[in-house]
Amino acid sequence: MSLLKLFSFHLIFTLSAFTLAESANEYYSRRWSRCIYSSPDLSDMDVTLLDSVKPKVKLSSVTRAGGRHPAVLMCSAYAFYPLHIKVSWLRDGKEVTSDVTSTMEMADGDWYYQIHSELEYTPKSGEKISCMVEHASFNKPMIYDWDPSLPESERNKIAIGSSGLVLGIVLAAAGLIYYKKKSSDYHTDCMQVD
Repeated sequence: MSLLKLFSFHLIFTLSAFTLAESANEYYSRRWSRCIYSSPDLSDMDVTLLDSVKPKVKLSSVTRAGGRHPAVLMCSAYAFYPLHIKVSWLRDGKEVTSDVTSTMEMADGDWYYQIHSELEYTPKSGEKISCMVEHASFNKPMIYDWDPSLPESERNKIAIGSSGLVLGIVLAAAGLIYYKKKSSDYHTDCMQVD
């Protein structure tokens, strides 16, 4: 390859690289100029995003395989903002620190957060278990009491099962009465023929 051809190839390659770089630079500068940036102090941000959002709190009983405690309660706080929150457990009004497991605050993916706390305990008659949630959206800490009665879904299952059992007994009794009546009618018909 001659020196002249090599020089012309290098010149063409360099010019095309600059041309492509220039057109790419124009393209991206136009695209980026259309982007909207927020100021560092968030003063241009929508005010509703800066408001506190109260957590939705749910208490539930969790069954763990092979746990040393017969009962595990879970206190879950969902969809709250800002991030900072404290979830603690109370037994008869006194804070419980042993046998408590909590997760870190986790993002929900929609600018809100969630946290879960578990209490392993042995139920005693007459004791009151509560979950206390402290958050910026509350004026004072909110206390959610555990109701050991069956949840509504479980009560519905029991009611439907009991209704089915009663209906089955009624239908079986009606069938038995019908069978006895038909068999006694058959015997009386047979006796009259003889």
